[in-house]
Amino acid sequence: MQLRADALDAHLARSLAPLYVITSDEHLLAMEAADKIRRTARAQGYSERDVLTVERSFKWGELLAANQALSLFGDKKLIELRIPTGKPGKDGGAALQAYVKDLSPDNLTMITLPKLDWQTAKAAWVGALQQAAVYIEIPTIERAQLPGWIGTRLAAQQQSADRQSLDFIADRVEGNLLAAHQEIQKLALLHGPGQLSFEQVHDAVLNVARYDVFKLSEAMLAGDPARLVRMLEGLKGEGEALPLVLWAVSEEIRTLLKLKAGMAAGRPLGMLLKEARIWGPRERMMEPALRRLSLPVLERALRDAAQVDKMVKGLRAREFAGDAWDAMLQLALKVASR
Repeated sequence: MQLRADALDAHLARSLAPLYVITSDEHLLAMEAADKIRRTARAQGYSERDVLTVERSFKWGELLAANQALSLFGDKKLIELRIPTGKPGKDGGAALQAYVKDLSPDNLTMITLPKLDWQTAKAAWVGALQQAAVYIEIPTIERAQLPGWIGTRLAAQQQSADRQSLDFIADRVEGNLLAAHQEIQKLALLHGPGQLSFEQVHDAVLNVARYDVFKLSEAMLAGDPARLVRMLEGLKGEGEALPLVLWAVSEEIRTLLKLKAGMAAGRPLGMLLKEARIWGPRERMMEPALRRLSLPVLERALRDAAQVDKMVKGLRAREFAGDAWDAMLQLALKVASR
């Protein structure tokens, strides 16, 4: 049974299933969902808890043994199985399929996984979990959704803020939902219920951004120069390796160039995206980016990337002068420009 995360409270108020699966890359939201299940389980007498983490040396017999072992005190038991990689392997897949066919009535099992890639999501063990469990897949909160998410969280603590304030918080916590949660809680401690002014938000919120080199491509595709500049400055300030930044940007330019050339040859974009294995939020950003960027602009950008590479390696580049990070910014802005 598939269940949305926002429907979990109502579900737990009615009943408690023998098996739950939580899959997400949003650690905060996954943790909150797991905590709700734990609290409900404790309230219903599941006083014993076994936590198993699938690591290199993990033996799948431990899971089966935990399910079959009787509690020392006759209490009901919560079994938590954590699979950090999301890939249990052949033996693990077989063990999970066997496990869900023989759930103990005295146990409640909760399995936590990261977001599964498309190939793993088609595995037989995933299908078995989806059939047997309350399966909660929590999507990533994308940058465009973050101000709304923050507003909803503020409303839950009887506070509100205007769009400028919500955008300000979102900018400060770039890519870090846990930090956003902490800042929202801080606002509850500092100020009472009601409308928050921009000054109150500005003074309370720290710069807790976690800059991600791969999110840089997202800002570039979206044609968002302000965010692009902020992220590059953040990556530089955090000591990120410039070759990695250049590689990420260059790969995105190569992908755009390949797609644009395919479209120019008359091939449908949908087919090209499928061949390039592009889906999800990145897929939705590709079409407007390709409309904005011409083939000559992309070809020039790829040549410029080669010149920036020379600068990174300490060689003279005819197209750029000065600092390699400045040249990197000029390159990325060419692709981000509307």
